[in-house]
Amino acid sequence: MSYVNRTTRAPKTLTEAEQRALLRVTGERRGGLRDHVIFSLALGTGLREHEILALNIGDVLEGGRARRRLQLKVFKRSNPNPELQEVILPDSVRRKLDQLMHAKRADGHPIDKDAPVFLSRNARRLSARQLRDSFRAWQERAGFERTFTFHALRHTACTNLYRQTQDIRLTQRFARHLSILSTAVYTHPTDEDLVRSVQNLTC
Repeated sequence: MSYVNRTTRAPKTLTEAEQRALLRVTGERRGGLRDHVIFSLALGTGLREHEILALNIGDVLEGGRARRRLQLKVFKRSNPNPELQEVILPDSVRRKLDQLMHAKRADGHPIDKDAPVFLSRNARRLSARQLRDSFRAWQERAGFERTFTFHALRHTACTNLYRQTQDIRLTQRFARHLSILSTAVYTHPTDEDLVRSVQNLTC
């Protein structure tokens, strides 16, 4: 049985090279740690913009270290079941969160359980507008030839997982979709898939 809706276009996603470039430039630049962790978190979990910005220290830390499982308190209300709002953190993302927490302690930022994980330059919770402006600036620094919205990171994460596993049910669980029809959009082949495939043609 095919779940693919042929009338729905594939979402705009970052190529592997663009993902590497974004993480490289934020990882190398002084002052880029916060955004590096945000982008890694988005690519490693598929979290939405507002879900990331709503995270508090108590949501991500347990015993002073980053949790393996996050139970979201803020999430898209089209899927109201809180039991389905658990997110698994890759080990690489957990290490980066630990690094960010170490930096926050060194800078004297609050690390009590109700404090925001991601702060603005004014030491307040990072806003959606500030994040979008920052994401746009990092794309320019990374040399992107096209511009993405922040939500493209979620699309990229879900597409990456489906391409890796070819398992739409697993991707549905990862994306926390109520309906598998919402997940089917990630089964479309990407331009990168096409470029890779034609290299093996006899011609």
